[in-house]
Amino acid sequence: MRNNKPAFVLVTAVAIAIVGAGLSIFFNRFIDLTGGVGDTTPVPKATVLPPAAPRLEKTATVTYAPPSPRDAPAEIREAVLLGANILAETGKYASRYVGNKLSCTNCHFKAGITQGGKNGGLSLVGVGASYPQFRKRQNYAVDLVTRTNDCFKRSMNGRPLPEESKEMTAIVTYYQWISKGLPVYAEIPWLGLKHLKSSHVPDKAKGRQVFDAKCAVCHGKNGEGTSAAPPLWGDTSFNDGAGMRKPANLAAFARFNMPLGNPDLSDEDALDVAEYIAAQPRPHFSGRQ
Repeated sequence: MRNNKPAFVLVTAVAIAIVGAGLSIFFNRFIDLTGGVGDTTPVPKATVLPPAAPRLEKTATVTYAPPSPRDAPAEIREAVLLGANILAETGKYASRYVGNKLSCTNCHFKAGITQGGKNGGLSLVGVGASYPQFRKRQNYAVDLVTRTNDCFKRSMNGRPLPEESKEMTAIVTYYQWISKGLPVYAEIPWLGLKHLKSSHVPDKAKGRQVFDAKCAVCHGKNGEGTSAAPPLWGDTSFNDGAGMRKPANLAAFARFNMPLGNPDLSDEDALDVAEYIAAQPRPHFSGRQ
């Protein structure tokens, strides 16, 4: 027994060496312990991406607090004030581009410094932060210059202002000033028209009755306009390419704003009178203004 001990130790050592070599070969298939010997396939470098920008929710809360045009910085105050004047008295301050008796403020009450909704007309507070914007009419994104000129060509039945004109620069500067502080591309709840949700089928004959009872006193018996309100049809009104020519738009506007100062039309009345007004004669939009 004593003579077999060296042989036992030798056999054990050989066995351990064989097992160790086998394990080394096995693990080297997966792990390169040499830092360069073995598998020479280059290891791809990790791509470091910048952190994702914070997402602006459509439901972001916005505050209605437009600054006064008179509070604009000295460098832009003249332009802001001119822009306000053009919207308030368009025929006086931009007469070369107007072809009827309307002013922007006929739809955009108080030169657009309102919160829209009932008695507020179509607000302009926030348009400086929400354009460029996709429009179905162009089937593309349009900027404030294009959008404003659409109104001059259609609602004002006039011609477009040159992009770099003093008047256009003033209008856009005014838009941006009264939009000061609002988040860019936030959901601004008071912008635009909210169409009426009604199953009522508009009746033009009933619309005439509504017009005679509620509208004629300010807009004239034949829609020709008076010193109190603009013409709604005829040669001095908006043309047939204007947004208000569409009964759905006109009904929504009338429902929440007419009669001026005390809107009391029902959905049905608004839809009926809009159908009647939209059917009346007016200038044709040729698209060449």
